[in-house]
Amino acid sequence: MPLSKNRNHSSPIFSKPKRSRRAILALIGGIGGLTLAGGGAKLMAAPVQARGTVTLYKNPQCGCCEGYADYLRNNGFEVKVLPSHDLLVMGQNYGIPDEDAPCHISVIGDYVVGGHMPIEVVNRLLSEKPKITGINLPGMPTGTPGMPGPKMQLTIYEIGQRPPKVYAVV
Repeated sequence: MPLSKNRNHSSPIFSKPKRSRRAILALIGGIGGLTLAGGGAKLMAAPVQARGTVTLYKNPQCGCCEGYADYLRNNGFEVKVLPSHDLLVMGQNYGIPDEDAPCHISVIGDYVVGGHMPIEVVNRLLSEKPKITGINLPGMPTGTPGMPGPKMQLTIYEIGQRPPKVYAVV
């Protein structure tokens, strides 16, 4: 028999439950893992499986690099941020031409990753395991992870190839 035809309103299911303030607060705190950040509520996503450690070298005054570090953390990486005034020299040592210098340099697994690299490109690099030093996104393009502004088409290059060889266009 359908539920709508047999409503026993005296049943405990249909009675108005009494809840203590403590029970209500526990319920609110447990639903969705709400946190207050920056004056607004944000739902916390389920934790991402750990994927390894990243060392991110950045200019000490750069804030967008911290945004990229958070982006990597949100994608399962443990990120160690190291300020450096020698990013150009580091890039040269890894084979990145000065004119293609990235905003920051990350070491992810056995690879060097220059700039605000989208996670799908990092995932491709780590899964394909090509015999290259790494990949580089020159400059600070808008709309990339950690950078404000509209998204644009990105050309990503292999590190160490002369002339630079395109690795991906996203």
